Amino acid sequence: MKGLLQRAGQARALVRLTPFDTSTEEGRSKERYRRVALSTVVSAGAKGVVVLTTLVSVPLTVGYLGPERYGLWMTISATIAMLGFGDLGIGLGLLNLVSEADGKDDRGAAARYVSSGFFMLLGVTVFFLAGFALVYPIVPWARFFNVVSELAARESGPAVAVFVVCFALNIPLWAVNRVHLGYQEGFVNSFWEIAGNVLGLMGILLAIYLRAGLPWLVLAMSGPPALASLANGAILFGVRRPWLLPRWRTGTREAALKIFRLGFLFFVLQLTGAIAYSSDNIIAARVLGAEAVTQYSVPMKMFSFVPMMMGMILIPLWPAYGEAIARGDVTWVRSTLSRSVGLSLLVAVPVSVPLVLWGGGIIRLWVGSGIAPSFLLLSGLGMWAVMSTVWGAVVMFLNGANALRVQVASALLMGVGALVTKYLLARSIGLPGIIWGTIAAQSVFVVLPMAIYIPRLLFDLGRSGTPVGTDRYA
Repeated sequence: MKGLLQRAGQARALVRLTPFDTSTEEGRSKERYRRVALSTVVSAGAKGVVVLTTLVSVPLTVGYLGPERYGLWMTISATIAMLGFGDLGIGLGLLNLVSEADGKDDRGAAARYVSSGFFMLLGVTVFFLAGFALVYPIVPWARFFNVVSELAARESGPAVAVFVVCFALNIPLWAVNRVHLGYQEGFVNSFWEIAGNVLGLMGILLAIYLRAGLPWLVLAMSGPPALASLANGAILFGVRRPWLLPRWRTGTREAALKIFRLGFLFFVLQLTGAIAYSSDNIIAARVLGAEAVTQYSVPMKMFSFVPMMMGMILIPLWPAYGEAIARGDVTWVRSTLSRSVGLSLLVAVPVSVPLVLWGGGIIRLWVGSGIAPSFLLLSGLGMWAVMSTVWGAVVMFLNGANALRVQVASALLMGVGALVTKYLLARSIGLPGIIWGTIAAQSVFVVLPMAIYIPRLLFDLGRSGTPVGTDRYA
């Protein structure tokens, strides 16, 4: 008990605004943990604001728009959200290279990467908007979204246009978010995320008060977060790090190719992950019927809270690993990887076990008696939650070390293996077969190969004795 209290005191001491002295390895270690702690605390606050704004906005907008127009809004936003990795991974490649440049104290390299990445993202925006401008006039939007009422049919096209334009204009601003993450300043992004969500809620309230139509409501919700990102960028490039201000002459072909190579590997990882994990509901519907999707997705939402909760702590470690490896602080890397895996187990197991044992009762209290998960399904979801949480800790290290090709290879095998095993097990043992198929594929194609690869990677990092460059592990 005394040890736990001591550790808690040490953790609280890290949550401060004043940075530590980074001239020593111990000081750099404390500074990394300080930034991780700040990012975790502010990220938790940002997610709390999202929950509160959702609790307030959903009943207001449902009551104002009605079921059909609200459903149209949710369908449009879900469709656009699927394009979240439509930047071909450029943003994530930029994140890694900025953290590496930070570890080498190389402002020139950071400026080249930021300028190159920004204009690449700007090119994605231009291409995206040009493509949308071509298809917008010829798509029957009302029929596409299957809306019936005259008002919903009239508003569907303009609402899509507002969504797409706000989304596309925000793509170059992703560079701002990634630069902050690369410098281990995710807490700055979270502050602006809070501001954007609060302003968005105020915009919705104003739109409802003025009896505005759905396109204006969409603008009120989507515009303020984009403006918050713009303000974030203005302060980053105009005040805090003016040498990073994107300039066409600063970008280089070499930097752009480096970003693209890394980014494309991240893109493949995202795509294969989406196929592997997003196919659950499709397989449930195809093999067991549409009702099975509800029986599966509701318990899954309950268990998904476990890795999501730990993600607030683990994600800030990604750029910290990159910076530490670039400086050659391998001792910190080993220690942090071990601690993060241990913490993931310490959190995931005690949270998941009660959900397995009493999940059925919790779900009945939550959504009613219509959802009745079996113990086999709950135990599989519990195992998945623990594995995903621990694997999240490992992935942050692998991403920071630019160990991407090995991840892509295992992810491709895992994606194919998961589809096959989920389908076969769903046919043989029913709904629990979907999650147990995922566990089996992840164990064979991800956990076992990485258990062999990671010790070798750590040994190579320690043996080199010098900062590790990006290309070695990309």
